[in-house]
Amino acid sequence: MISHHIICSLRSSVRCWAHRAVLKAAPQASDLSGWRWYSAPSRGGGTGMEELLARVVAPLPTYETRDKTPPPPESNSAEFMHFYKTLDWEHKLTLLRKLSQDFGVDHKSVSELALKLLDAQLRDLATILQVEDRLRYSLTPRYKQLLKHISRVEGGVKFLVDLRADVMELMSSKPSESPHIRDLNGTLKSLLSEWFSVGLLRLERITWQSPCEILQKISQYEAVHPVRNWTDIKRRVGPYRRCYAFTHAAMPGEPLVVLHVALTEDISDNIQSIVREFATLDSEEDVNKINAAIFYSISSTQAGLQGVELGNYLIKRVVRELQSEFPHLAQFSSLSPIPGFSSWLQSLLSQYRKEGRATDLLSEQEWREVEQATDSAPGSTALEALRKLIATSEWVRSERLVRVLEPVLMRLCAWYLYGEKRRGYALNPVANFHLQNGATMWRLNWHADTSPRGVANSCGIMVNYRYFLNETPKNSALYMQNKVIAASEQVLGLVSQFQKNSKL
Repeated sequence: MISHHIICSLRSSVRCWAHRAVLKAAPQASDLSGWRWYSAPSRGGGTGMEELLARVVAPLPTYETRDKTPPPPESNSAEFMHFYKTLDWEHKLTLLRKLSQDFGVDHKSVSELALKLLDAQLRDLATILQVEDRLRYSLTPRYKQLLKHISRVEGGVKFLVDLRADVMELMSSKPSESPHIRDLNGTLKSLLSEWFSVGLLRLERITWQSPCEILQKISQYEAVHPVRNWTDIKRRVGPYRRCYAFTHAAMPGEPLVVLHVALTEDISDNIQSIVREFATLDSEEDVNKINAAIFYSISSTQAGLQGVELGNYLIKRVVRELQSEFPHLAQFSSLSPIPGFSSWLQSLLSQYRKEGRATDLLSEQEWREVEQATDSAPGSTALEALRKLIATSEWVRSERLVRVLEPVLMRLCAWYLYGEKRRGYALNPVANFHLQNGATMWRLNWHADTSPRGVANSCGIMVNYRYFLNETPKNSALYMQNKVIAASEQVLGLVSQFQKNSKL
């Protein structure tokens, strides 16, 4: 129980806050009352936004009737969906702002119930719990009812996934956008997380016999290693390859997240050996040649499901599936790209040049070889020449530079993955994903992706995140709770070299 003195102080604070909120809202309400909302374009049926929202967004039922109020007709949800789809981008933004601001939480009611909760602290526990439940209910945004009803009509869940993608795009393009938009995003994410919980997802293996529409979507959604043609996709679902996807009953024929797996003799250190060199399409798999499962591509297909955990569950389900098919299989690893490494490196080189620390990143012998290979003067001139070579990927044309830069880039990349942090966790998003799953940062691979894209993004380096199944729960907990990265001796050795050469 809270003391009477504290309750009085809190009650006073809440009343002041509520009074300020009313005063702050007053001029806004006055402005809105004088604003005449335009009608939607003629293709939207000529219905004004304000009129439509007032009709389809039902008032939040009272606390006493919350379980007894009949649902609105499905035509309301269908009308809103149709109306929204007919709008251009700017009109969509206006509708989202209007929906989130004018049909959200009733802040006056929340303030009143907050005061009642403070008063109830001196009463019995049953009363306190009832007031708390009323307060919890009053925090429900009015538009949440509309979102729930939309999810129950045909195509409604897919519509809401796409709607959240629009909300997220609005937030990223205009970070200063109203907090009401951020609240709408949070509400949508919470609902989607419930609807797309792992128990409601279906694991589907994609084969050459899968429907053409699915194969085409798998090809289109491949974000890591683009599919070149139909023969390419046929090989990626053929012998010594597996392709799995999570699907949902509410979005039939629509893969949500896709995982490509290569079945190999050893843990792969080169992506070209997986996506460019295949066994013949009609060959029979030799079980004795399958000792490792390599996760070489995982792609989320729905922007609106960002932040809804799907990929980590997919990997766990696929591991169980592969263990069932190949009981002897014990090696599980990713072969992952390192997006952002090259751009980070260029920024680091620019920073060291500005700070006059050109000599700190490379050894004296390495700088001499760079100077000779680039025909540049010592110091900042050589450093700038190196930065330009990285930016243009021209360094790969010189065998001498490739040889000189291998130890340099490998230790810099190890530091980028292991040492560069965001809020204490790995800065690189792919690293963060696998480390959250409990994987070990196991091996950096030189010349692992020699495609133009691989060289431009990560200087051709790739990394294996190894899944030691007995250790993944412990590794995941250590990373999530204590921000400890599980790493191999190779990675830690490269990190140590970087710290020594960079004088950290």
